[in-house]
Amino acid sequence: MKSHLLISGATGGLGSAMVMECAKRGYSLFLTDMREDVSGFAEFIARTCNVEVRARSCDLTSQAARTEFLNAVRAEGLRFWGLINVAGTDHEGAFLERTRDQILQLIRLNVEATVDLTHEILDLRDPDKKFMLINVCSLAAVSPMPYKATYAATKRFLLDFSYAIREEIKDFGTVTALCPAGMPTTVENMSAIFAQGFWGRATTVDTRTVARQTLNAAVKGRMLVIPGMLNQILQAGSHLVPVTFTTRFVGNRWRDARQVTDPWQEYVRSIRAV
Repeated sequence: MKSHLLISGATGGLGSAMVMECAKRGYSLFLTDMREDVSGFAEFIARTCNVEVRARSCDLTSQAARTEFLNAVRAEGLRFWGLINVAGTDHEGAFLERTRDQILQLIRLNVEATVDLTHEILDLRDPDKKFMLINVCSLAAVSPMPYKATYAATKRFLLDFSYAIREEIKDFGTVTALCPAGMPTTVENMSAIFAQGFWGRATTVDTRTVARQTLNAAVKGRMLVIPGMLNQILQAGSHLVPVTFTTRFVGNRWRDARQVTDPWQEYVRSIRAV
């Protein structure tokens, strides 16, 4: 039986781009997403790209659902040569504007689910192949981010986690951390990009480019991927100034962005209200 590459968050903007890029390379895939139509997406990819694609939906924020998912995988006797942890969520706005449930759900998906999947899929790795792990972090991981405080902290955790795990599994695998800036994947993301003005537009990279660059880097065993020249400069510059300065700079950017009215978002809201 072939071993597979597991991709979480497979039907989302970046997730689907990763799936397409991997399928074009002929990889055998196992897709998971909380959306039930992930199986239909898998069938489409298998038919279009002529590769083996399995799928199973799972709400990764639920430990019980993850356990059921992993038990089903074990029952099939599947092995994996790689894992791309794409599944994640984001909330914008002041910390106290978010509910307790929203904050905990974000942590469960961005941190708990990623660590859980990584641990269990590594345990199910194909011993005959070098394991490839890709964790989707964020450019937000390089500095504290007011108005996205919890999100940025979860991505910092994933970045540090990736560096540490890379050292631990270097004898049989590689780890690559992807730290993208904004990507135009949803109405909310596009609105946030618009609200940031020049900085939002200048740091945005499309998902297909991000997926291609990330897979190229992972195959070469590179640790860190930051798509976009300006984003690379911002990441390098963040180490040259005090963290208090970068935090204040980022906070001012987001504070100003919160005052911007996005006509596209207003239009979408008006449609949803009908």
